[in-house]
Amino acid sequence: MSPFPPVRIISPADFDRATAQTPRSERSAAIAPELGIASALWGGLFEVEPEARTGIHHHGEQQTVAYVLSGICKVRWGAKGEFSATAKAGDFIHVPAFLPHMEINPSKLKPFRWVVVRSTATPIVVNLPDDTWP
Repeated sequence: MSPFPPVRIISPADFDRATAQTPRSERSAAIAPELGIASALWGGLFEVEPEARTGIHHHGEQQTVAYVLSGICKVRWGAKGEFSATAKAGDFIHVPAFLPHMEINPSKLKPFRWVVVRSTATPIVVNLPDDTWP
């Protein structure tokens, strides 16, 4: 018997879609306690359909790192949503803890997909009222 924990392979069919969600997007957990994986981090996929925008939200004390697998995404953030930047396939994104933000898919045809890693094992999603920003 090895003194080390095993490497785990988690296939898409095993992802947990019952993880915390934000309106108009879909998160799927791949690395999470609910899947029997003891880790200090959470990992999964995030997708937003064409011409959709997520609700305004933040992730509490969690920092988020994302890698854009496909598509283009505009990210808005700030106390009033006053800042924005665009990310495309191949880019990394860092979202600081407690930062209100939303993701917008400007494409009429293609969803965007990210690989997401969060700084705690259990996902935190705090959905804010739609009227948080003007």
